[in-house]
Amino acid sequence: MRENARVTSEFKGDYQELVDEISELLGVPATLENRDFELIAFGAYDSEGELDASALDPVRTRSILTRRSTAAVRTWFEGFGITRATGPVRIPPTPEAGVYRGRICLPVRHRGVVLGYVWLLEDEPGPTDQQLTAAMEVTARIGALLADEAQHGADLSRELRAALTAERGWPGDMAVAELRTALGSRADGVHTVVCVAPWPSADPDDAPSVRTVPHATALCTVPWGATGQSLAVLVRLRSPEVRTAALAAASRLLKESPAAGPLPQGRAQVAAGLGEPRAGLAELSTVWQEASAAARAALAEPRLGPVAEWSRIGPYRLLTSLSPQPVHDPAVAPLLSPAHRELARTAEAYLDCAGQAGRTAAELGIHRQTLYYRLSRVEQLTGLDLDDGEDRLLLHMALKAARL
Repeated sequence: MRENARVTSEFKGDYQELVDEISELLGVPATLENRDFELIAFGAYDSEGELDASALDPVRTRSILTRRSTAAVRTWFEGFGITRATGPVRIPPTPEAGVYRGRICLPVRHRGVVLGYVWLLEDEPGPTDQQLTAAMEVTARIGALLADEAQHGADLSRELRAALTAERGWPGDMAVAELRTALGSRADGVHTVVCVAPWPSADPDDAPSVRTVPHATALCTVPWGATGQSLAVLVRLRSPEVRTAALAAASRLLKESPAAGPLPQGRAQVAAGLGEPRAGLAELSTVWQEASAAARAALAEPRLGPVAEWSRIGPYRLLTSLSPQPVHDPAVAPLLSPAHRELARTAEAYLDCAGQAGRTAAELGIHRQTLYYRLSRVEQLTGLDLDDGEDRLLLHMALKAARL
């Protein structure tokens, strides 16, 4: 994907403010395009607050309406040396090319690389050298912003995957340090991780672009279970309390996932989990574990999803920390057979309702005597006493763990 081919909403307002600043500084209309001559922002300066129709010649009109210039126009302008220039370039009017008014091109550079152009429509007497020098200082700020956006959209999947999967200790520290270096200034602040699982492919080409996921800083695929895959998304937040950006990213990915849709018995095919936000990247692997656990919980318990936050999954915070391999308690194992699915559902509902028979019967839509009969069958199958607190705890944990 070409850098700067599109402008994210995070940067668009900043570009507009800088273009308006140049227009006000020089008293002429200004237009900002990237190095592929695609429109980023434009301003029509007019001292009376109205658009000056004379500011629109065919080339500028096409650029504003279609948000890009033709290849022929690009070649013609580049013929004046704007790709190599480090200062303002004056371009005379050429009516046969659709350029009815003269232009001044201000190359937008960052660390010597041209990233775009600011175009000014020149009037007599035209801006002074001092004004153009001040305008070039603004283009330097635009160049830094374009460079930051290019880095914002860079593929950091390798660095993120290493930071999430490296062993604890120095390998993990080294991986996080590499990711921090790649992110630059974006490594500072509050971050969380979104886990979308299962994800159908480990092929990076099958993963969405970071530019298409709102608020995403980086994303990658990560092994999920024995043979599956998940998608990890690093999201920077304004504060630990405001998680809107992470929720928006998770919702977008769930809609686009090829696995979207419910399974029989109300379980979801795909779900998303959010880890607890942390300042900086030092605890990134912990945040990823939390996000993965929340996604597992949402897959197991539909009421928690489709997007589950670690802080809100209750007992699954402990259950997901256990071995992912199914280990069934021998007392509860008979209850978990397919033949006793209804009894298991009844026992879980009864325990979820804190042992309140009336509530449980109403939730299941059965008579209270039917409930008592089923509970007695549960005790016979398991050998557990539902009047004993520890037996009830064991049964409740085993039933919840079976969902995972």
